[in-house]
Formats: sequence, structure tokens, C-alpha cells
Amino acid sequence: MDLWRLRIFCRVVELRSFSRAAAGVRLSQPTVSSHVKDLEDHFGCRLIDRQGRSVTPTPAGELLYRQASDLMARYDEIEAEMAGYQGRVAGRLVIGGSTIPAGHILPGLIGAYRRTYPQVTVCLLVGDTEKIFSDILSGKVELAMVGGRTADRRIVQQPFLTDEMRVVVPSSHPWAGRKTVTVGDLAQVPFIVRERGSGTRGALEDSLAARGGGIEGLNVVAEFGSTEAVVQGIKSGIGVSVLSSMAVAADVRAGTLKILGLRGVKLTRVFYLSFLRDRSQSPAANAFCKLIEAGSPQ
Repeated sequence: MDLWRLRIFCRVVELRSFSRAAAGVRLSQPTVSSHVKDLEDHFGCRLIDRQGRSVTPTPAGELLYRQASDLMARYDEIEAEMAGYQGRVAGRLVIGGSTIPAGHILPGLIGAYRRTYPQVTVCLLVGDTEKIFSDILSGKVELAMVGGRTADRRIVQQPFLTDEMRVVVPSSHPWAGRKTVTVGDLAQVPFIVRERGSGTRGALEDSLAARGGGIEGLNVVAEFGSTEAVVQGIKSGIGVSVLSSMAVAADVRAGTLKILGLRGVKLTRVFYLSFLRDRSQSPAANAFCKLIEAGSPQ
């Protein structure tokens, strides 16, 4: 057993894929599989269940992942602290992102950051807003960007960008030629909602609650676990939804989707840079925060 094998194992668990983990660590898939097999031989038990293209950790794998991820975090802190002592920004920075920031905001920021600090390896973990909050509290991620607020005072949240949300319909929908619809209109058609814990759903619930309503007043026919799944559901005619305008910008430009305002409802939310209040930030994280502050639209 060595740190490199443990890091590879953690990547496989985090990405739920041998091929994606292999791409992330720049090894072949057979080599990654071999490293995981070596760990299984070392511990004398199965660590990963392989189900087609998807992989999930066994109970033993979950235990090893918790311990190994803590070890990797400490290792990265040591690397970063020693680099900082020598005046360098280096090491590994783990950033969390809920669906929209991870897909549409953070990649550009990470690209700019890496051009300035090429000695830092950045790992982006994606999950719904509640999952990212959990990752912050557990120490799995050092910084994160999410589209929701938390009441947990252990987490600091700094506004970064205001997001405009819109009613999204297929271009063939009877509403496609309209600029706005009412909440009453929305309640009469099949509606696709994001899963509980997502920032998109939370923002919609807050917006409807501000005018005395709620999701329970809509004709919800499906609940999907990602924005992309909702987009595909809209295109397939399952129903309409309310999504970030950033998430559907390409489809709107292509003419496959249309966006409308919801009359009398303020459909906006804020994306927040979030981190643990009492955790000392690494030089790599401090440098990323400075980049965020310099480019923040707020």
C-alpha cells in the first residue's frame, strides 16, 4: 500500500468510474484497475463493486475511502504549507461545486487560476448543494461554490454572482412565442422539478413562497437529479421547468428551447463562495480566493 494507490482509489470512488479516474490521473484504465486490485489484495477484501460502466464502493471501500481521503487531505496540506514556506503556490486544491457553478462558472475560473499557478493541481467535486455543504464540513473540499444558503454558522458564504432563472419550454410548446406566463399558467401544465437538496429547487421554493405559494401547487410529474436530466426531459416533452438561464443558454441559441419570465415572481438566486470558518486556508486556496475577489461581478 502506498499514497499513490490510495489517491487513485479515492479518485475512482469520487468519480464512480475507472475510465474517468484514469483520465484524471493520466494513466490507462487497466493500470488504474490494477492499482485498485493491489489494494484489494493487500486488505484481503473487495473494495469496489463493478456494475457495468458504473462502480460503487463496498462497505469496506467506504471505510477505506473515509480514512484515505482524510490522509490525502493532510498530505496535501503538508505539501501546500511547505510550498508556502518557500514562497511558492503549489500542491492540490479540492474545490466543490453544485451543478450550475461546476458546469458553467468554475471551469473558467479554474482555467485562469491554473494559468497563473501551474504548480497547483485542482480537483473539482460536483454534487447538489446539500452534498457540497456536507463535503465542506467533513473537510473533503476546501472551497466551494453553491447556489443556496445554509443556516450552519460553521460555513462562511460570500456572494459571487447573481443567477437569473427562467421558465424553460421546448421550442414546439404553445408558450414558445410568449415572453411571460403566470403561476396559474404554470400550475396547469406538467412540471419537472429538481431533487430535494438542489440549489435550483431551493431557489424556486423560496421564490414561490415569497408570493404565498409552493411547489405543491404545481403539477409535478417528474423529479430529476441533475439539470442536464431536466433539460433532456423538457426536450422529450415530459414537461416544463424553471432552470438557470446559464444552463440552457446553448439550447436557447440553437433554437431548441425557449425561456420565459414568470409574472410577479422574482426568479433570481445568488451563487456563493463557501468555506469552513475555522479551517486555515492553504496558500493555494488563498490564491484562488484572491482571483475570485478580483473578478467578482458583485
